[in-house]
Amino acid sequence: MDIQVRYDDQTKEIVVLLDGDLDLNSVNDFKRRMDESIEEYKAGVSIDCSALRYIDSTGLGVLVSILKKVKEYDGTMKILQLKPYLFKIFDVTGLTKVFEIEVA
Repeated sequence: MDIQVRYDDQTKEIVVLLDGDLDLNSVNDFKRRMDESIEEYKAGVSIDCSALRYIDSTGLGVLVSILKKVKEYDGTMKILQLKPYLFKIFDVTGLTKVFEIEVA
């Protein structure tokens, strides 16, 4: 899993690009990096999922925990460019009601 995290000065949000699989093997690194970024910038998050291939329940759980942390700072979290087959996972689990999602 390749994870790119940066702060966008113009939009005042943390921008994340996920490339690969967000699963048991990659969630710890992802969560650590997101916690550090949210703590530093106290900002909302946009996650670009255009290169995300797979997500499992641990990946979904980490996204929910990140959302909770973002809301502590009155921020929002957007999931962008989510592939339709991954959107189905969010839909089945009810997370489409929790996250602001843009399907690719």
